[in-house]
Amino acid sequence: MPYRNSGKNATIQDERSRDFWVFGYGSLMWRPGFAHVETVRARLHGYRRSLCIYSYVHRGTPDHPGLVLGLDAGGSCLGIAFRVPGAMTDEVIAYLREREMSNNVYFEKWLPLHLADGRIVRALAYVANRHHEQYAGRLDAKAAAAIVASSRGESGPNIDYLTNTIQHLKNMRVRDHALEHVSDMMHEILARQKNGCKHSA
Repeated sequence: MPYRNSGKNATIQDERSRDFWVFGYGSLMWRPGFAHVETVRARLHGYRRSLCIYSYVHRGTPDHPGLVLGLDAGGSCLGIAFRVPGAMTDEVIAYLREREMSNNVYFEKWLPLHLADGRIVRALAYVANRHHEQYAGRLDAKAAAAIVASSRGESGPNIDYLTNTIQHLKNMRVRDHALEHVSDMMHEILARQKNGCKHSA
């Protein structure tokens, strides 16, 4: 008769088989807010990190929207994968839905994720809803920089959001050249505005 594992070890194996992965590409990378037992650098193909979501509250207003991150179709995105214990599935998914989907500007999707150690896993990710009124589309760097430079919401200036995001990414050894290009153009806009104020004084 073949040996069958039982008892505590079997329970541990069963729970591990129900573990799932979450992909973080923005603030989830450095402030996940949920329990996890493993973190691995990972790349998601088919989506890119982008300032493609208009912010009506935290970094802008309905009359003067700011921009925040979303996963938009095209390219690839380097981020962090979190393995969540299977026993906490309901709790963690409920938390993520409350955090990411309060206004339905993101879709919840299960997508193949390439981990840095060679594994390929299915991961939960939140991608931009292109049919939502707050979807900004594929803005060029100049247009995005102009919006960020001039917007402010309940959580402060949109400038701070972009600057903090880039700094956190760099701290985690993740470079996003597209975001950094927007930041460079934003600082050029602010410098011109500052010089213009000096000349008009």
